[in-house]
Amino acid sequence: MTKTAVLVSGGGANLQPILDLWPELPELDLVGVISSTAEAFALDRAKKAGAPTYLVERAMFPNSGSFCNALKNKLQDLDAELVVCAGFTEKLSFSLLHFFRNRVIAVQPVLFPAFCTGTLDPLRALRETLDAGVRIAGATAYFMTLEDNGYGPIIVQKAVRVLQSDSVGELTERIMRQGEWQVLPEAVRLYCQGKLRVAAGKVVISD
Repeated sequence: MTKTAVLVSGGGANLQPILDLWPELPELDLVGVISSTAEAFALDRAKKAGAPTYLVERAMFPNSGSFCNALKNKLQDLDAELVVCAGFTEKLSFSLLHFFRNRVIAVQPVLFPAFCTGTLDPLRALRETLDAGVRIAGATAYFMTLEDNGYGPIIVQKAVRVLQSDSVGELTERIMRQGEWQVLPEAVRLYCQGKLRVAAGKVVISD
């Protein structure tokens, strides 16, 4: 079993597919859902599913570095082997990402490598998607690199159709439902089943 901790900050929309996967995947040991905000509805979702919940509140720390140190300590206390960012809004430090190298999974509403320049801003990427007249958008689940810049080695991708009438909000909703909710739990499943490794900056998925 893979001891897995999920980081959240808000409503928990991307957490829910992982909670749904949990009873169906024996290899997944959900050791904790950790929130950076006390009011996050994601904590209610986790409690309803029977998952342990913890609070490492960003507002209680003077800077990002001290917050990430506390978060890292909590993850180590839980003996977490895999960390999943599911609607987590805080930037992760080099120290935390180095300790959990190739063991932090996140998701973005973008088909990498499209719009991945500098630091990825998902909202800007969605606006550029519409401005460019792109016909196909989608979601990517990936391993976070040592720099929290919004992209990294690709694990799973799912294409989502873009409609000419789409607003940013409409496209965001469709990508979340048809893309993010598919690729994030699939990436977690593959990791927990021991089917993922990173070689030369690319993810290799075994049969």
